[in-house]
Amino acid sequence: MADIIPNHDLSHNNTMALSCTACHAMILDDADTLGDDIAAAIDFAKCHELPLFVLSYGSNVILPNVLNALVLMPKIQGIEVVQETNDGITLQVACGENWHDLIKTCLNKGYFGLENLALIPGLVGACPVQNIGAYGVQVSDFITKVIAYDLTDGQRYEFDNTACQFGYRYSFFKANAGRYLISHVIFTLHKDPKVLTNYGDLASLAQEFANNNKRDAPHPIDVFHAVISIRQSKLPDPAVLANCGSFFQNPIVSMSQFTILKEQFANLSGHLITDDLIKIPAGWLIEQAGLKGGGVAPILTYDKQALVLTNHAPHIATQDDIRTAQEFIVRAVQDKFGITLVREPVWVV
Repeated sequence: MADIIPNHDLSHNNTMALSCTACHAMILDDADTLGDDIAAAIDFAKCHELPLFVLSYGSNVILPNVLNALVLMPKIQGIEVVQETNDGITLQVACGENWHDLIKTCLNKGYFGLENLALIPGLVGACPVQNIGAYGVQVSDFITKVIAYDLTDGQRYEFDNTACQFGYRYSFFKANAGRYLISHVIFTLHKDPKVLTNYGDLASLAQEFANNNKRDAPHPIDVFHAVISIRQSKLPDPAVLANCGSFFQNPIVSMSQFTILKEQFANLSGHLITDDLIKIPAGWLIEQAGLKGGGVAPILTYDKQALVLTNHAPHIATQDDIRTAQEFIVRAVQDKFGITLVREPVWVV
């Protein structure tokens, strides 16, 4: 059985490097006892009148100075083949597996599809919650099932892709934040090395990697390295400069609104979602509002990618500092473009 740890320091368990202490924590690293551990956690929380809070890698959360909760930290490891055909493979992956390492493992074995999502920080168990996406791909494109425990009754449930209610940076689990602990995610990947490179500079850079490897056309491994190169050129390493990745969602506007904005701002670009919906880069909006590298110290946008908020006072800055910077940026973009940016990371109270 997992131990319940009092006064557990979470300062190094969130990539924004906010000082935080959980009044209690439980590290879940044994799949065989997971059901019993969760039942014990539920009983403990009820007895002590505490909420339960699930903390994965901590790459998409804004934590308070004191987290008055029993924090569950899932670290279960394991990758199992569920089914394999000549065309594809279905894998059951435990929640504690590192996301980027999973993609590398899949590519090495000839399982393709996830390469556009390379270098996104985090663990596998968190990827369905936000329906992580990048460079034209969402993880929901490859999820067939999610296994999760309901933290209200400790029961284990299986959710197929439809039941997950995936949308842009959205899922059933995000809509029911705090209720479920995801233990495993089942992915179906393909063996055909087809690639998706119709997003930004990905096509040209992937072709460069292909040329360097004497291939006529990009292979998924070329896309993988191209994505890594792009992300490293634009996004700070949390180990060097504290951040939680993209802080704002790319806003989706109607075609009519986009057309009006395009008349005012000729350099505005967009990515077609449907016949009447366009996704606009939030980073461009922030930059055009004059806030690339700006904000309210010690929380500033990254000087190479305005979409990312960085913490220049690790373990000193607080939620209030982030709130001040967030409101300042949202107001500036709203005043210039009439668009209200929406925060992406989870704000924990």
